[in-house]
Amino acid sequence: MRRHRDRQPTLCHPPDFVYLRAVKIISWNVNGLRAVLKKNFLEFIDAEKPEILCLQETKCTPEDVEQLWPASYTTYWNSAQKKGYSGTVIFTKIRPLEVSTGIGVTEHDQEGRVLTLEFAGYFLVNVYTPNSQRELTRLPYRQRWDKDFLRHLKKLEKKKPVIFCGDLNVAHTELDLANPRTNMKNHGFTPEERAGFSALVAAGFVDTFREFEKAGGHYTWWSPMADARARNVGWRLDYFLMSAKLRPQLQRAFISAGVAGSDHCPVGIEIN
Repeated sequence: MRRHRDRQPTLCHPPDFVYLRAVKIISWNVNGLRAVLKKNFLEFIDAEKPEILCLQETKCTPEDVEQLWPASYTTYWNSAQKKGYSGTVIFTKIRPLEVSTGIGVTEHDQEGRVLTLEFAGYFLVNVYTPNSQRELTRLPYRQRWDKDFLRHLKKLEKKKPVIFCGDLNVAHTELDLANPRTNMKNHGFTPEERAGFSALVAAGFVDTFREFEKAGGHYTWWSPMADARARNVGWRLDYFLMSAKLRPQLQRAFISAGVAGSDHCPVGIEIN
């Protein structure tokens, strides 16, 4: 796991800005930052104005994109070694105390999947969980990932509470996808992957969206086939989870299903 102290110029908000008013944090699997920049990305930022924006599946390096976003954001990147693949980035108006990439396990840290920012009151972890693949060829690896990632979260939590977000590549319960019965053994809804998510909950992390919404029909990813998005035949694969200690600060959790530009839509929280 690579760590470095932030050497960026001082931003417009001090580290304890998080305690002064509600902070909006948004997560979005953009399925290619270069692609979404040609669509509605800048308009999305202008409309939502999040203090922090976590992106997954960026598929690029900072040198690959024209950085047209507002100057109020500083960006931190963890790009995959394989060009055009995976990758995470965080846009933030709040200056982090420290930034680190990966989880300290060589097997997992080549694909740019984890980016951690430390703030005064919590760690924020942006994660793009590996897909177990259509034929489940990567399911054994995915199970190792789930255990190692949880170990990383609990290690951070020994120091201060944790918020983590991103594309977790699993629908946790039958409420989290439109057709659970026909997908029982498909990637993203196998017993093994669902157990990995359940282990996060058992370890004390709160599924923030389910704190406010108990019903089904709320999804964050739709297949590009068969007009699935228009028919809302989807999966909830994108999440915000947090240490139970932070639950009193959680004001809102939401899914922005109407935002196009990717096969995933943004999800977010607001915290004090």
